[in-house]
Amino acid sequence: MTAAARVPPAADEPLVSFVGVSKRYSGDAMAVARLDLDIARGEFVTFLGPSGSGKTTSLMMLAGFETPTEGDIRVAGKSVRRVPPHRRNIGVVFQHYALFPHMTVGENVAFPLQVRGVGREEAARRVDRALELVRLAGYGRRRPAELSGGQQQRVALARALVFDPDIVLMDEPLGALDKQLREQLQLEIKHIHDGLGVTIVYVTHDQSEALTLSDRIAVFKDGRVEQVGPPSEIYERPTRAFVARFIGESNRLDGRVTATDGRHCTVRTTGGFDVRAAATAAIAVGQTTTLSIRPERIALGGEGSDNRVTATVEELIYHGDHVRARLALAGTTGFVVKVANAAGAPALAPGASVSLGWSADDCRSLDPLPAD
Repeated sequence: MTAAARVPPAADEPLVSFVGVSKRYSGDAMAVARLDLDIARGEFVTFLGPSGSGKTTSLMMLAGFETPTEGDIRVAGKSVRRVPPHRRNIGVVFQHYALFPHMTVGENVAFPLQVRGVGREEAARRVDRALELVRLAGYGRRRPAELSGGQQQRVALARALVFDPDIVLMDEPLGALDKQLREQLQLEIKHIHDGLGVTIVYVTHDQSEALTLSDRIAVFKDGRVEQVGPPSEIYERPTRAFVARFIGESNRLDGRVTATDGRHCTVRTTGGFDVRAAATAAIAVGQTTTLSIRPERIALGGEGSDNRVTATVEELIYHGDHVRARLALAGTTGFVVKVANAAGAPALAPGASVSLGWSADDCRSLDPLPAD
């Protein structure tokens, strides 16, 4: 567990490679379909998606607890398809801490070293270092039952790190914790990753957690990866409508393309008004599309904007730093605008008519979604 400088992603030298990996269970149930993904040494990659999307199955195949039906998984260029879990040099942290209740904290952390035949003196040194890393120095003689949930999860993390693994896998590790503690441990995990430079593959359905922690995010849906990229790219420039809706909040407008110049397109919405948008797909005139606009990118008034529409205020929800205004405009209801509260709550009222505006570059023309 020596400190190391962060190694930037290197697509030509991946530490982990999923090569055409599929996992099929009984019948036609396809849990993962043709996964191709490289992970660089020192990278923090999050598998993000709803329940049943294939993210945990992919993680379990890398850990060796599941076997691919098709394809191969390689670590440092070598196939691990026939390598048992205990020989992959991979640490695993689960949501439920899986600590041995009859052992002390120190004994729990030392267990992977014992399995690997590390001497007692060296094991004690490594355990002390691992507990210090997770801010539990001096807790070695306590039992898991004497610790809080957050402390138990720190013990599980120390146990996953103590033997200097090549990769650490985390499956919803913070899901059982309350919001404040979860956010605190997110930062601790991020700092540990920054300090050690260890490769981490993390599974979560929490979009905020993924945005906070990751170097890259792979968004899963129905066993397939919809998009892979840095958090800012996934949020700001989604390439699929599912990604736009799953990551953060997004307003949806449906319509048909009436003109395109390559970079931008014009869409006649189902409400009968035209919208200028960024053409993010190989889109052609006459095709249907779903437009995505983030609520914080919409301005009241909107003078000089590429797009301007009139809407009616339906509901106002006060959030302290902003007011969430739900609006109705032609062809849709529940259109949301986040109005900053920098100078006091904005003077809006239900039933009022307001003008809205947004940039064409902030509006993404994506694949059409089915009707809600």
